[in-house]
Amino acid sequence: MCGRLNVSDDPLVIGLMGALGMPLFEKERYPLRTGRFIKATNVVSIVLEEHGQRRLQDAIWWLLLEPTETGFKPSQYTSFNTRYDKLNVKGSAGYIPYRKQRCIIPASGFGETEVSNGKTLYTDFIGNEAIAFGGLYRTWVHKDTGEMVYSCSVITLPPHPKLKPYHTKAMPLMLPKGIMDDWLSPGVTNTDLFNDLLKPVLRVDLKGITIDKPSHHQQIGESFELAKDND
Repeated sequence: MCGRLNVSDDPLVIGLMGALGMPLFEKERYPLRTGRFIKATNVVSIVLEEHGQRRLQDAIWWLLLEPTETGFKPSQYTSFNTRYDKLNVKGSAGYIPYRKQRCIIPASGFGETEVSNGKTLYTDFIGNEAIAFGGLYRTWVHKDTGEMVYSCSVITLPPHPKLKPYHTKAMPLMLPKGIMDDWLSPGVTNTDLFNDLLKPVLRVDLKGITIDKPSHHQQIGESFELAKDND
């Protein structure tokens, strides 16, 4: 996954948020950060569960942060994604969050980038239903100001054959509906329950378009569709 999210408050995302206990009609209580081009290091909305309560939380899309004089900034180490094969490596950035601080990052779609023969291919995908990306989060408290900041990452899996032409290295983890409550629960610490999630599965139908660049978002060529897997 190449660090681009598309999030809107359309009926599909509203439905997902409602199923997660985050009714979007209470916008003052549950604000959702939306945008066609949300990029890594931006602030995103994540769903998490703490102290028995589920809520929507702002988080910097970059799991590792560094303190500044007045706050925090993204670390020099790239961490907007957490690779599936690092989740069970003790000492890795995602080891403890995978067991205690899992989150869901709701989205309408995502973007991928592929470089081949000196040419860069940008592709944006929109799901026929809202996508619940499986993520991790961490909390950071500034030693001088006392400010608490949340950060997050999207878990990435091996490349899916259908997505490989658009990004050869990895695909994002898309959560099925039946596992979301367990995923959010800090009480579920035995991650064996999630082993089957760490295989590349396309859980929604995707409409793809090739664009000139994410900032301009001018479509190049015909749109196309990728059918979800029958998992």
